[in-house]
Amino acid sequence: MSDKLADWTKGVEAIVYQSCSACGNVQYFHRSFCAACGAPDPVEKRASGSATVYATSLVCRAATPETRAHVPYNIVLVDAEEGFRMMAHGDNDLAIGDKVTAGYRPFAGRLVPYFEKIK
Repeated sequence: MSDKLADWTKGVEAIVYQSCSACGNVQYFHRSFCAACGAPDPVEKRASGSATVYATSLVCRAATPETRAHVPYNIVLVDAEEGFRMMAHGDNDLAIGDKVTAGYRPFAGRLVPYFEKIK
C-alpha cells in the first residue's frame, strides 16, 4: 500500500475502505493484507458516504469529560453502499433501516463521520 488515502482519522472529510484484488472482499479496518484470503496489499478506495442504518444506540451518559457537552449523542452501525460495516455518529432520531449519508462534525476535539437521514 504505497499510496495511502487520507480519511477522517487524519482530519480529512472522507471514509476510506479497502478492497482485495484477489477475492473481492471489502474491509473497513486498514490492514496490510486481505482478512478473507490473506492476499497482500488491498487497494484503498474512498466510500461514497451512502449507507443504511444497521443498529443505533443513544448515549445519555458521558464516558469522558470531553464528551459530556455532546450528551445525548447517537452511535450508529451502518452498512455502507460499498459492502462494509462501520461505527459512527448520527442523528438522534435514526432508526434501523434508514437510508443515510455521511457528513462530518467535530466531536470531543476530533472530526468524525456523522450520518443523517436522506430526505
